Amino acid sequence: MAHAHILIGISGWRYAPWRKVFYPEGLTQKRELAFASRALPTIELNGSFYALQRPSSYQQWYAQTPADFVFSIKATRYITHILRLENIETAMANFFASGLLALKEKLGPILWQFPPSFRFDADLFEGFLKQLPHDTQTAANLATHRDATMHGREFLRTDKKRPLRHAVEIRNKSFEDPAFIQLLRKYKVALVIADTAGKWPYKEDITADFTYLRLHGDAVLYSSGYSDQALDGWAARITAWSKGGQPQDPQLISHQAPALRKSRDVYCYFDNDIKVKAPFDARKLLRRLHLETGLAELDWSHADAPGEMNPSKTRGLKKQATGLKKR
Repeated sequence: MAHAHILIGISGWRYAPWRKVFYPEGLTQKRELAFASRALPTIELNGSFYALQRPSSYQQWYAQTPADFVFSIKATRYITHILRLENIETAMANFFASGLLALKEKLGPILWQFPPSFRFDADLFEGFLKQLPHDTQTAANLATHRDATMHGREFLRTDKKRPLRHAVEIRNKSFEDPAFIQLLRKYKVALVIADTAGKWPYKEDITADFTYLRLHGDAVLYSSGYSDQALDGWAARITAWSKGGQPQDPQLISHQAPALRKSRDVYCYFDNDIKVKAPFDARKLLRRLHLETGLAELDWSHADAPGEMNPSKTRGLKKQATGLKKR
């Protein structure tokens, strides 16, 4: 029987308020990714959303992280927010030429986030889904169609043909249409299960061979932490999805059941970073799922109300961050 991979991490890693709280005092900014990638098994890269990164950056990130680390990549907003899926062929090629293929085996799913003003248009959306490459060789071939703006800063090769996954995050109620779910299943693209403190649609339809969660805040968007009860609930839902099933109370757009599977990989990212909640909430959830083995110890003494999951309280021994312990 295939076993699901459950990866839980954070959206981004370079936040000034995290210093001396999540990051140990004295840790240089250049070492923050190295620290975070040994404290958590995955990170969602957000800088790629705002601007195309360079191959040299991806190569540095690859070198700074453990062998089994995984990056998810937030795709450029130029395609989703500015072009709004119109005439995106060159922009798509430029994105895949920007260097993400240099992550090799550490390249995880690609996240495509759409703005609240973007409404569901079946024909337009299917045209977008058709263009998504589902393996790294196809992505490398697509990258060769980049334009002159990429010359001298492109990365057009892959070391090995690997599957490439995509996930879509929607923020407009017009997507609550069974036709949308049907399209995602047709092209094997995951619907992002996004907890946004009630601001945007929350749906749990399973449309691919993996599940992608973004936890933006329990009560207040981007800032509130997750209570022990809330984390218990997420642990139960993740367990159900990882076993190929669904929670007992799924919130669905389409009531057509997904394809049966014995297991599904799960990627989960905490984006409640304003008050330094994200990395600690991620570790609490990892502990509930018994997935902390091999991760670097954290100093919980500065965490905001870590509660019963605070190792200092549960063991009666204050734990200091041990730096860059290998996993």
